Amino acid sequence: MNIKPRTTALIFRVVAAFEAFTWVGLLIGMGVKYLGSGNEIGVQIFGPLHGGAFVAYGLVALAAALRFRWGLWATLATLAASVPPLTTLLADWWLHRTGRLVPVARTENEAEPVA
Repeated sequence: MNIKPRTTALIFRVVAAFEAFTWVGLLIGMGVKYLGSGNEIGVQIFGPLHGGAFVAYGLVALAAALRFRWGLWATLATLAASVPPLTTLLADWWLHRTGRLVPVARTENEAEPVA
């Protein structure tokens, strides 16, 4: 399966934003549950959503790291961004700003795809 680099970057950006959105929803749900009325509906909805988004972010980040040939530091920093709330947005901004979500130029020695 050959996904274009631009598509990989777009998927990364969407998953990073969704992971941040679910983090906010989960934090609000926990606030309502523990500091408010005790209603658990927010945690019941956003808990599984955030868990799935967390795993998806990790997989997409690894796929992007391979696709765009990130170094170890960039890969680990991007993966670590999934832990604190909203830092996936910061990671996305940093990766775009530093050009890490742009295709790597082929060298002369590298063969072009046939099909």
